[in-house]
Parts: sequence; C-alpha cells; structure tokens
Amino acid sequence: MALVYGLLWRLLLILVHINRAFVCWLRVRTRCFKGRLWERAMASLLLPVAFTEFPEEQKEIQRSPNLMPLAADNVAERQALFLRDGKSLEKLPMHIGLLLVDEEPSYTDIANLIVWCMAMGISCVSVYDDNGILQKNNSVLMREVIQLQRHLGVEGSKVEFLNNGSDRHVVSCRPTVNVLSPEDGKQSIVQAAQQLCRSVENKERSPKDISVSMLDSLLREYKNIPDPDLVLKLGPVESTLGFLPWHIRLTEFISLSSHRNISYEDLLGALHRYGACQQRLGK
Repeated sequence: MALVYGLLWRLLLILVHINRAFVCWLRVRTRCFKGRLWERAMASLLLPVAFTEFPEEQKEIQRSPNLMPLAADNVAERQALFLRDGKSLEKLPMHIGLLLVDEEPSYTDIANLIVWCMAMGISCVSVYDDNGILQKNNSVLMREVIQLQRHLGVEGSKVEFLNNGSDRHVVSCRPTVNVLSPEDGKQSIVQAAQQLCRSVENKERSPKDISVSMLDSLLREYKNIPDPDLVLKLGPVESTLGFLPWHIRLTEFISLSSHRNISYEDLLGALHRYGACQQRLGK
C-alpha cells in the first residue's frame, strides 16, 4: 500500500505542475483586456477562483470606445483621457523599457508606444534592439515622435533623446527617451570592470576596496539610467537579448507578440497586468 500511496502522490504533484505551467502559458499568450479576461476564465476552470471577483476588469472591457483617448476630437479632452488612464492604474511605471526582438523596426509603431507612455505620465522610456538599428537611425525615430505629438495634440509632453547615453538630441528636458543597443548593456559592465582593474594596477585602489556598490556607482556614471520598472518584450523570442543586465534585477517583464500594428489597448492591457502583479523583491 505504501508503494501505491507513493505513486498517487507523485501523480498528484505532476498534475499540479502541469496546471501551473498551463496557467503561465495562458498569461504569456494573452495580449489585451479580452485576452486577459479569457485567461482568467480558463484559470477559473483549473483553480477554485470565481470569475465574478473581477468586476473592475469587466468594467474596463465594457468601457465605451468613445472614451478612449485616440477617439477624442478635442485636444484637451484627449490629454485628460490619457492622464485618466494613467491614474486608473494600480501602479504606473516611472521607467518602461521597449525590447524589440522581432523583425525590422517599425518607427511609426515605436513612436506610438513612446508618445502614449509619455501622455499617461511615464517619465522615462528606453527603446532597445539587439542589432543597434534604432541607435543608428535615432533621428528618424525622433522625427516620428515629434510628428505624432503634434498629431495627437500632446506637444506639452516633449522629450529629450539620449543616444548611447551621451549624444543628446534635446527637444526638452523631460520626459526622457533612451535609445539603447547591446553596447549599453554588457559592454558597459566590461568597461567599468576594466577601469577598476586599471585603478588597482595603478595602485589608486586596493583590491579590498572593490565592491558591488562601487561597480554600481561606476556604471551609473557611464549610463545615468534608472532601473526599469517594466519591460515590454515585443516579439516571439524568449530572451532579454542583453538589455541592461545590471539594471533589471527587479524589473517586471511582460511579453507581447510584436510591436507592429500594436494598439493603445494592447499597451493599456499590459500596464494593467503590471499594476496587478505582486513584486516580492526576493522575499
């Protein structure tokens, strides 16, 4: 009997792991409010959670399309709706990363994401692709952002472009857009480590003086970029592709299928998912 009980216990553990894996798969695949609602409906079949416990979610889904910022005709109303959406979130990221992991970038779609984020009150947006295409064409992206700001009537939220952390294209002082490439990630860590080694070699520092905090301070001097609160991974590849490895230890990642033809509802849905997540910070 002990053998039978042991086999049944192992079978139960396997079913629990399959349950958890399936729920996680549903969360990754959902993109917008309807997708998220479907996720919770499916999860309610697998877990003892009543679907009626999400009234706020249903309220957001049933919201009239005329109340969306992009549907507003009046500029002041459009700005107010953007801000209202930002304030409706349980928490708004101060720094959001846009990680492109798919095909050739669409500058119009990326500019849409940047301007929508700024209009909702996000003060720092970092855009990254592992081929460095965006950094090479920084001026193209800047032009798209400015044109979209004028079109939407949100020119009050202007932007300072930082290319590779040093070359600045200043339109205004705030918010900030960082256009990043792999050189801003691992390469920055390598350069900081080399500088520390040279300082020890030149007897400017003792090896005992070198610490994590010292390396962190040195990296902040190279790239004065705050840690991202949220990174949207835009594409099918399950990898961070070297995106600011030193800065993302506490960052929440949310996956969307692509940045092409992305809608405002997709972005707002991802921000609601971020607002609902619990960050335990290692506890």
